[in-house]
Amino acid sequence: MAQRRRELAGSPVDSKMAALLARLGGFLSQRGVKSYLIGGYVRDSLMGQASADIDIAVTGKAPEIAREVAVAFGGKFVLLDAANEVARVVLPQEEDRLCLDFSTLRGGIEKDLALRDFTINAIALDLEGLGDDFSAVKVIDIFGGQRDLEQGIVRAVSQEVFDQDAARLLRAARLAAELGFTIDSATEALIRHRSHLVATVAGERVQEELYRLLDLPQAASSLRYLDDLGLLSAVIPELAPSRKATQPKEHYWDVFDHSIETVAAVELVLRANGWQHQRDKILAVAPWSPALAQHFGQVIGSGHTRKTLLKLAALLHDIAKPQTKFVDEGGRIRFFGHAQEGAAMARHVLERLRFSAKETKTVETVIRHHLRPMQMSDNGMPSRRAIYRYFRDTDEEGIDTLFLSLADHLATRGPQLDLAQWEQHAEIVQYVLTERFREEGVVFPPRLITGHDLIAVFGMSPGPGIGELLEAIREAQAAGEIASSEEALSFVRRRLSSSSRLLA
Repeated sequence: MAQRRRELAGSPVDSKMAALLARLGGFLSQRGVKSYLIGGYVRDSLMGQASADIDIAVTGKAPEIAREVAVAFGGKFVLLDAANEVARVVLPQEEDRLCLDFSTLRGGIEKDLALRDFTINAIALDLEGLGDDFSAVKVIDIFGGQRDLEQGIVRAVSQEVFDQDAARLLRAARLAAELGFTIDSATEALIRHRSHLVATVAGERVQEELYRLLDLPQAASSLRYLDDLGLLSAVIPELAPSRKATQPKEHYWDVFDHSIETVAAVELVLRANGWQHQRDKILAVAPWSPALAQHFGQVIGSGHTRKTLLKLAALLHDIAKPQTKFVDEGGRIRFFGHAQEGAAMARHVLERLRFSAKETKTVETVIRHHLRPMQMSDNGMPSRRAIYRYFRDTDEEGIDTLFLSLADHLATRGPQLDLAQWEQHAEIVQYVLTERFREEGVVFPPRLITGHDLIAVFGMSPGPGIGELLEAIREAQAAGEIASSEEALSFVRRRLSSSSRLLA
């Protein structure tokens, strides 16, 4: 076993964290418990980066030891996995909570490290005698993890790592993307050989790895790498039919490549990395503002941002094109109903991957309506009525859908982009956004009359007719045709005089 002393590359944590871990090491040592910092925390520390991924391996039963730590340090004990003896201690902090995950050493530190996934994660620090300044820490590295850190390589600890846990297949690609590392050739070959195993991984774990990968810059490149490794279609088999699926002549790429390029285009229009072709000219007319940046930074559901969920919607937005493909009498390829069917397919994908109901609804809504933005205009800017109907149907996801439409345009034309057409598209989107932020009454008009008014004034009976009339009032109000309760009542009189059905 190679053990050597090494100065950490800068301070991995602030002084409070260093003092806490030193205190924890002393606490466990006094109880005869051997303890080690292990995994991602050590990796990030050796790279000179702060880390919130704190894993501690201990001799003895980890849940019992973690419970003692929770009491002594004023934290909360959480049992994560009774069978594998894994527990968490949540410690209150001034700004945020801190989670310490305790696991039971599997046959000593050497054997435990041998069961880890990648060499850069199979490095440990002995907590005993740890100083407050983290200087001259004893590093336990038996697989050359420090060498691979220096060379920027993700390497499997053994040939069995993916058989032991197939989620590691995705983790390898995600770690390489996060750290800017390269997966070594032998590990790449092993991933391709074992890629089918990813289908056995629980949806929640696939979701976490996929989301973290999509959240990174250059997500489109990472998705292509996943595909090259045989993992993307294994995780989302619904994408497989889109490969080599031809499109109309306006499209530069087939359906599969178009979907990947749409992810890159989303990153561009959201002012992130990705998409270099005519970048400056594209962004010169594309809408953006602090309010939009805030919107896409919103956290939805279980911690996922609108920005990253939009990338997921971009990946899946044409997922139903292969099954809805139709060639008309003139030889033109069409995809009737692909947005609606694609929304339903995307919902099934996200439900399988255990995304929250809110996250699923967000992606489903964006895909269902992604053709709407350009359908609102008729040789000009959309009317107030069209804008009202659009945001009525898309609600909070209306802005997200507008930006998917922009990305979809870019990924349709690709290198053959016509800047004049792009400027026209961007102008329409900017107009709709301006109306959305400037005139809330267009999107959310104040209520002029209620259903009780319709019953009291016109003697209507409760039923769908009341809802239909109220919606017609809101639409006319948004279009600027009525603005007061009196005008609303006159509007209803005219409607009722022309349709006795509404009185039923």
